[in-house]
Order: sequence, then C-alpha cells, then structure tokens
Amino acid sequence: MTVALSDTIAAVATPSGRGGVGVVRISGPGTPQVTRRILGVLPPPRQALYRVFRDADGTPLDRGIALFFPAPQSYTGDDVLELQGHGGPVVMDMLLQAALRLGARPARPGEFSERAFLNGKLDLAQAEAVADLIESSTDQAARGAYRSLQGEFSARVRTLVDSLTELRTYVEAAIDFAEEAVDFLSGPELEDRLNAASREVKDLLASAYQGALLRDGMTLVIAGRPNVGKSSLLNALAGRDSAIVTEVPGTTRDVLREHIQIDGMPVHVLDTAGLRPTDDAVERVGIDRAWRAISEADALLLVVDHPLGFGPSDQEILERFPIGPERIIVHNKVDLIQATARIDSTAGGESIHLSAATGEGLPLLREHLKGIMGFTGGEGSFTARRRHLEALRRAGAWLGEASTHLRDGHAGELVAEDLRQAQHHLGEITGEFTADDLLGRIFSTFCIGK
Repeated sequence: MTVALSDTIAAVATPSGRGGVGVVRISGPGTPQVTRRILGVLPPPRQALYRVFRDADGTPLDRGIALFFPAPQSYTGDDVLELQGHGGPVVMDMLLQAALRLGARPARPGEFSERAFLNGKLDLAQAEAVADLIESSTDQAARGAYRSLQGEFSARVRTLVDSLTELRTYVEAAIDFAEEAVDFLSGPELEDRLNAASREVKDLLASAYQGALLRDGMTLVIAGRPNVGKSSLLNALAGRDSAIVTEVPGTTRDVLREHIQIDGMPVHVLDTAGLRPTDDAVERVGIDRAWRAISEADALLLVVDHPLGFGPSDQEILERFPIGPERIIVHNKVDLIQATARIDSTAGGESIHLSAATGEGLPLLREHLKGIMGFTGGEGSFTARRRHLEALRRAGAWLGEASTHLRDGHAGELVAEDLRQAQHHLGEITGEFTADDLLGRIFSTFCIGK
C-alpha cells in the first residue's frame, strides 16, 4: 500500500453525536495554509489560541480553541492542526467541509496513526496499542495498552532482535574463518547463547499471551446435557438473569453470550443448548451451533448434575470435545445433597464441585479459570495481539531449527539462515519487516480521526 504523504488529510477526531467539545484534526504539508485561511493567523507552536473558525469564503462557522503542532514535533510527524469547537455533529461537519474545500482530503480510518508509523513516531506495536487503548473494555486492559504505547513490549522485542544480531554476527564470522584451526561453531558458547535466546522468546511469548488475554479475553463455553444447570451457571458468572432457567429440558435453543470480567480479565461466556439426541428440528439447529461454539473455545466447562452423577452421556460428550481447549468438569447442584464445594485433580483434568444456585464454589471456578489461562493480573502486563503471538512462535521455531542444525553439525550457513528467519519474524511485530497489505489490514480497523 502506497501512502501519499504529500496529501493533507482531515477528519473529525471525536465520536459522532452531541457533546460539549468536538475536535477536527488536520495533518499534512498543506496544514499551515489551511490554518491561515480558517483562523486568519498561524498560531504559535503548541499554544492554545482562542479564535473564530471561518469557512473558505470567510463566513464564521464557530469559535473555539486552536492548537498547531509543527513538524516533526507532532503526533503524525507532519504539521498538525486541531480545532476544538462545539461538539454538535452539524458544527463538526461544517468545520470538516471547510478544511476539505481548502485542499485537504478525508482521512481514511487509522491514517493519522499510520502516518505516525511511517514517519517513525511510533513502531507498529505502539500504533496498534493506540487502537487497543481506545477499545479497552477493562481498566487493566487500558493500563496494558498504555504500557505497550509507551514502548515496553517493543523494547523487549528489540532486545531480542539485538541478541539475534549478535548471534548472527558470531556465526557468520565463524563461516568466514572456517579454515581456522578452532571450530567456533562446535564450541559450547554458541549453543549456550542460542538456548538463552530461545528462553527469552518463550518468556516474551508467555507475557504476550497474557497481554492478548487482556485485549481479547478468553472464550469460555458451557456445555452439557439438558437441565444440568448450564444457564444457571451463566447467570451466576454474569451476576444477572441473562438466560431463562426452567425445569423444562431444552429451554436453551441457541448460543447465549455474556461478557464478564474476572479480576480484570475479560471473559466471553457462551451458554449452549443441551446436548442430546432429538427429533426437534429447532433443537437440532441449536445443538449444531453448540458444537461449533465448542470447537472455537479457549476453555470448556462440562456441567454435570452432581446428584445424578457422571454418566455415560456425559462421557460421550467429553470424548467429543476437541483436543486443545482446557476441559473442566463442573459438578453442579452440590447444595441438593449437602455436598461440599471443592476442586479435585484427576487424570482427566480438574473437577470443580459447586452450586450455581447458591454461589457456593464459584470463587474456586473463577480462580481456576485465571490459572489455566496463565493470567496473573500483574501491573507489568502489556497488551498484545494474536499476530504478535504467531510471530513469536515462528521465531521460537526457527531458533529451535538453529539448535538442531548446530547439534547435528550441519553447515553454519543453515544456522545463520535460521537466525535470519527468527529475526525477520520478530521484526514483523514492530514493523521493521512488514508487508504493505498487512499495514492496510491493521490500520483499517482504527477509528477515523486516529
């Protein structure tokens, strides 16, 4: 994607609707000329100026605060003007149209942040953190996004890249001096440094995984036979009557969704139709949707009617669960037989005994969910995206290849290429090595005006 940085762009930077203050943002090389026409003067850099805002023909449109940020000391790295006027949609549109008549063009979604990236004001991970901060659904997610925006995630990635650069230099020097009596590639130092780099990637991947949880949350699917208390468990976790609960089996016919927080971790809880053989066409559709939700889950709760016990039907459902998502067997209705809420570890996984009706044992479930997702809730967390996790996994895989080639005594050229590939994938995170189409997809998800 080619970006015409010679263009001057403009957009309303505040949400649509009415408010006390609205902001129109203008950026690009033509900003000073547009500014003089709208304000009559070019304000001093970074000083608030109270002025009348005028149309291209001089007609007054509004009165408010203007801020001018000359390049390169601005958000985008270009000249930037921000007009803070009255926040009515008509007023904002009139100011925007005035800027367009004076030579600016409408900004695409995320184009201001994209220019900040292209001008070196932000790396790609920081630019993505801008959108994550805006979209944060919890206070911890907002704090994590801010830490990413400040560069904490990027700094750890760059430290890794520097380590791989040193390793590549070492390996390529050994290749250049292969005729020397000492074989640098066969000594323990290179293997030790490779192992250290692999550990660093794993540590960063673990941190980034928690960061992805902060941003995206985990998908938790509640499944089981009819009338075992799945909807009651959804209501208990959500803290409100989201699902209809009756004594009639098969009341839930579709997938119900609730968004909750567990100590700041976003969780998408899905209640599904009871899994059983049925001739009811509508119920069959609900069951098919339940299995689709199960196939996409991060964690699965198999709810069992504890007074009736874990039966063959429950075992059949458990055996159909996909490999990968964490499985937890929830023995519900312990209150009906005066059983104690507890958590048991078995060969097949964890079993939690609770009562969705009384809430007994729910804290055990919440703590266990945090544990299986590796969520600690630490203040040092930063937000991350799924593409960051994939890039780190690929980098780790290439480092594993390098270790294998080194142990097998293969040519140093193979080790050097493995390190180059690992470095390339790490560079994708910050945007050092990024395809233009990926940039287009990333910034198109931003809101207009940012």
